[in-house]
Amino acid sequence: MHIHEKIYIDGHWVEPAESTPIDVINASTEHVMGRIPGCSVRDVGRAVDAARKAFPAWAALTVEERAGYLDRMQAALADKVEEIATVVSGEVGMPLKQARSIQAGYPAMLAGGAAKVARKYEFEQPIGNSLVLREPIGVVACITPWNYPLLQIIQKIGPALAGGCTVVVKPTEVAPLSAFILAEIIDQIGLPAGVFNLVTGDGPTVGEALAAHPDVDMVSFTGSTRAGKRVTELAAKTVKRVALELGGKSANIILDEASLEQAVGNGVKSCFLNSGQTCIAQTRMLVPKDLQDKAVALAKAAADKMTVGDPNAESTRVGPVASATQQARVRDYIRQGLASGATLVTGGEQPPQGLETGFFITPTVFADVKNKMSIAQEEIFGPVLCIIPFEDEDDAIAIANDSPYGLSGAVWSESVEQATAVARRLRTGQVYVNGGRGAAGAPFGGYKQSGNGRESGRHGLEEFLEVKSVMM
Repeated sequence: MHIHEKIYIDGHWVEPAESTPIDVINASTEHVMGRIPGCSVRDVGRAVDAARKAFPAWAALTVEERAGYLDRMQAALADKVEEIATVVSGEVGMPLKQARSIQAGYPAMLAGGAAKVARKYEFEQPIGNSLVLREPIGVVACITPWNYPLLQIIQKIGPALAGGCTVVVKPTEVAPLSAFILAEIIDQIGLPAGVFNLVTGDGPTVGEALAAHPDVDMVSFTGSTRAGKRVTELAAKTVKRVALELGGKSANIILDEASLEQAVGNGVKSCFLNSGQTCIAQTRMLVPKDLQDKAVALAKAAADKMTVGDPNAESTRVGPVASATQQARVRDYIRQGLASGATLVTGGEQPPQGLETGFFITPTVFADVKNKMSIAQEEIFGPVLCIIPFEDEDDAIAIANDSPYGLSGAVWSESVEQATAVARRLRTGQVYVNGGRGAAGAPFGGYKQSGNGRESGRHGLEEFLEVKSVMM
């Protein structure tokens, strides 16, 4: 059991002013695996005050001094990979062998990456008779989700701290335990008091108090589009900056000339990674109409090979979803798919055989999906793939863009030139061509209701900076 009764404010572990304990549930066993404080608005005020007090001295440090702390954070995170992976796997359900690299190893790399970007960044630049300065925005509230809990925190605090900001972190109450490991690391590396603060609790209480607080200069939020809209409403009252990384319903366009087997196999893996709890999951597979039957057979074979089970087992490819609420949500979407006339190829709302305990969902594939169906328009956030036929390239692009979201997408073609041309026409923040991987430092973020702003690399650092012109 991971029991936490204190929060981290102003460089100390302190008792919350008020607290309603929140249980953390193991996604595979449904047993309580931890407990955290459910903090109050008063605790938010204490944390923001500490961050505000610490800001001038932290901002005055050299870039090298701030980057040095991030280097130490990276090393300490790397030493705790197994602990972090085990905790997050329990909370979220990702198979442990994947969690070691994705949920634990990648956050450590991000901390070091933020330090490298800051060291190379030009914080001062002459333009004519002006000196253009990039300065830290101030106190940043970082509100993060449960699908990649530590990764999302580091994705925000790395560049924020590197740029000279101080932070108040509110992790999700569904998967908060790795945030406490991070706070322990921050305490050990001697980060100045008040630069990093941790408060825990639910969104309506703690998250909304942070978004509305007049001494918070910026909110960096990752989560649902619905919650992102609420954060924006609250932040608007004090005209603070808001960076949003929200939902997605990514289209995977497989053109006629592509290797169908490779493209379908890769698309199924993308859709079902982390039990479908990935904002950039390629949940809409667009295939030529005359190839749909072949694509469906390939997708069914690939989905049926996805071993579902205990995240600790080496053979497991798909674990449970993170909560009973999410399990019920995914099952409801599967029922909607059936009711709307989509063809159920494999899976369904019933749990995998022998896995009645735990928040498990059988990997599910629908065919003959029309893009106006709810399962094609709304983010399910579970292992559900929709196969949508198209007439020609223009039709595929129209279907892909016919979405309120625009976070990610993919294109497969024998011709890289053709795939790149299609990628240019997609209204989405990133596109993967023929299974290409994201480059370290490349910007990450979305169009439309997938949010605004960018994370990672130079673009991610600039989100946390103000621009000042000094006229000579």
